[in-house]
Amino acid sequence: MADPKAENALRDAIGALEELEGRWSAAKEYLKIDQSRERRDVLSIEVADPDLWNDQDRAREVTTELGRLNNDLELFDGLRRELDDCVVLTEFAREALAGGEADWSLLDELAQSVEKLEHEVAALETQSLFSGQYDQNDAIVELHAGAGGTDAQDWTEMLLRMYSRWAERRGFGVEFDEVTEGQEAGLLSATFIVKGRFAYGWLSAERGVHRLVRISPFDSQARRQTSFASLEVTPLLNDDAGEVEIDEKDLRVDTYRSSGAGGQHVNKTDSAIRITHLPTNIVVSCQNERSQHQNRARAMQILEAKLSERARAERQAEMDALSGNRGDNAWGSQIRSYVQAPYQLVKDHRTEYETGNVDAVLDGDLDSFMEAELRRQRFRT
Repeated sequence: MADPKAENALRDAIGALEELEGRWSAAKEYLKIDQSRERRDVLSIEVADPDLWNDQDRAREVTTELGRLNNDLELFDGLRRELDDCVVLTEFAREALAGGEADWSLLDELAQSVEKLEHEVAALETQSLFSGQYDQNDAIVELHAGAGGTDAQDWTEMLLRMYSRWAERRGFGVEFDEVTEGQEAGLLSATFIVKGRFAYGWLSAERGVHRLVRISPFDSQARRQTSFASLEVTPLLNDDAGEVEIDEKDLRVDTYRSSGAGGQHVNKTDSAIRITHLPTNIVVSCQNERSQHQNRARAMQILEAKLSERARAERQAEMDALSGNRGDNAWGSQIRSYVQAPYQLVKDHRTEYETGNVDAVLDGDLDSFMEAELRRQRFRT
């Protein structure tokens, strides 16, 4: 006599696999897998050409694109193999039940495989949200303390740690370019680069004002304090992007000694660079590299990215999605609130997504918030 619990377990697994099969097939269409295979074949032929490296910029572009396509197709095809393996497991489990036995070790393995597949298919679906021109690029991130005095500066440093931890969780690299300490504690501002595929796509969901409510550690009367900090993000362009031309006559270049927070964020140098683009009044700084030449090169790269973003925004009738709307770094403009007192809650005001686990969020658990906003942006009318 068959075990009813085993039958239900098998039925649930089969139903989940049918759903995953449908989601996998849908992903094949919206991720344009067939076109990716064709593009891979074309690039493979180009890579095999010994003359390709005569143009090193083109060679790097081709090999990078080919590597990404290979990774994407390997992931997609790997999911197909895992689905097929699960189907085989269901057949074995069905045969055991038909013989009057319940092979629970097999059913447990099947349940674990289905759960793993659900996570992997969800990750594949998330990739479809990154369809913007620069979503795959590294990201230049800037944090600025807003209203709230010393608490806001402390909040800015907390955000720097939060995004650093998030990047670490995703396997992204972080390079600090400029950090300005607060008068008493925390940071007035910080500029850093998050390096990894889709770094800009992910972090574009975070631009805006972030609000913290807590009992102030800087108030002798332990009163509740509200403070603000803003995040701006720009895609880091390739060195050969060439989207804008910068006239040296339009630049004011100042050198200064780094005043960063010791070895915590930046390396102490005597050759920090601040570049002001006079026509736009855009200011960029870099103090993390070991020489004035390296700091200048990085600052110019960031300046070009900012000027390119400005140019893209000006070409459109309405605000370009890349530039966003920073707004006031104070009341009424926040995209998300982090409340530590009188209750525990992090809530995104754009998507209404929320969680009571504030500590986890501040430790970098941000993917759910980012995905919710990316989906809102994609599906809004």
